Amino acid sequence: MKLMRFYTFLIFLFLYAPMLVMILYSFNDSASTTVFNGLSVRWYEALLEDESILQALKNTLVLAITSALISTVIGTVAAVGLDRWKKSWLRGSMMTVTNIPMTNPEIVTGISMMLLFVFAGGMLGKRGILGFGTLLIAHITFSLPYVILSVLPKLRQTDRNLAEAAQDLGCRPFQAFYKVVLPAITPGIITGMIMAFTMSLDDFVISYFTTGPGYTTLPIAIFSMTRKRVRPTIFALSSLIFISVLLLLLLVNAAQARSEKKRSASYK
Repeated sequence: MKLMRFYTFLIFLFLYAPMLVMILYSFNDSASTTVFNGLSVRWYEALLEDESILQALKNTLVLAITSALISTVIGTVAAVGLDRWKKSWLRGSMMTVTNIPMTNPEIVTGISMMLLFVFAGGMLGKRGILGFGTLLIAHITFSLPYVILSVLPKLRQTDRNLAEAAQDLGCRPFQAFYKVVLPAITPGIITGMIMAFTMSLDDFVISYFTTGPGYTTLPIAIFSMTRKRVRPTIFALSSLIFISVLLLLLLVNAAQARSEKKRSASYK
């Protein structure tokens, strides 16, 4: 038992040690990545004055939130449709098609979508078609499978007789879905939305091929710095993003645990 706990501790240490080192060096007084000269918040202050990084962060957040919301709505509707299909072979075929964006290499997806957008722009007579619109379509495309795979298990765990009973009691099909099915699958919807938001926030390869010169996301801005040297302000920004995502996950898990306790208590 002690050996298993020690092994688990080593795994978590291996996963989170880079994050801890990054947070530590975000408070480094010097710009060195090898020598720690003392604690300072100078790089956090410099981050607030870096307009290019702040603009890239704003673009990334707008893109991630918009794509996450749209992909969550479309993915939830698609998951409900897949769950209600009676023909198993047709449902299996659609699930295979849904999983292709996840299994396909990102560079292949990025290049193919770039060619599609350029081809569509040529057909419409538009040259500078790559930009926020193409980025949004691309991010929705590769985020949809994560939403569908998060909602489907919750739909399969939900008793279908409950929705039918609600309709027998006078509810319309949409009312039965809204009042019975939707509350049951809400944890899956929230998980899928967080996954879509995180995937969009993190994506570089597909964004690199589907964006234009007028719209730069944070991963692309950081990649442009690697040709010279990554500034310590990126350490500060990455630390803030990591802590924000960690707090968001803790709050969501706490809310889901509380809702499950209330639900189990109501059943008893």
